[in-house]
Amino acid sequence: MYEILTGPLLWIAFAVFFVGLTVRVVLYFRGLDWRLDRVAYRPQMKYGIRGAVRSVYSWLLPFGTHGWRAKPIYTLMFFALHIGVVIVPLFLEGHAVMIKNGLGINWPAMPQILADVLSIAALLGGLGIVVRRMLLPEVRILTNINDMLLLALILTLLASGIVAAHNPVHYSFWITLHVACGVTVLLTAPFTRLAHIVLFFCTRIQLGMDFGIKRGGMKTNFDW
Repeated sequence: MYEILTGPLLWIAFAVFFVGLTVRVVLYFRGLDWRLDRVAYRPQMKYGIRGAVRSVYSWLLPFGTHGWRAKPIYTLMFFALHIGVVIVPLFLEGHAVMIKNGLGINWPAMPQILADVLSIAALLGGLGIVVRRMLLPEVRILTNINDMLLLALILTLLASGIVAAHNPVHYSFWITLHVACGVTVLLTAPFTRLAHIVLFFCTRIQLGMDFGIKRGGMKTNFDW
């Protein structure tokens, strides 16, 4: 099973992931109505780009917006989860070895202790978000079964990776589960809310350009 998951199926999953998300980005921008007061106009493109960069930067920075500062505990959980699921897969030593074997690229790797800290923080942040979705009525009403299944998938991915790294007795089971979850994430990302991997940037760019040109009055500083 492990050989199948890390063989052709893995590369098919990567192809679906990158091609699918690219299509989602193209469809997003093609779906905008350029006649409405939602997008920037070319004569003021400089202000639009400035607003887009400001918007993306502010929302990627913990406590960089009023929304993040209004919910500090949620903000910490959110960033712990997202930093873990983005940074660790990119620079985990085991993943770097796979990239070296598969593509012949010497990929940089982080120390295992740092990977452990980020992974555990991400797992705790994800569990906190699950509890929040279950307890807060204003969040629970917006949560459906698919959202919970996606969170369960991500948490299983994190937990199985942590256990596999520190449990040599049952390593085969946990690493197979970990890779299976990873392949599932890649295959489902373009078709689920995981597409926010790229759609987050699309929406922030669109809104940033709109606010930077019209609603923000083209001023130097804008309080998000």
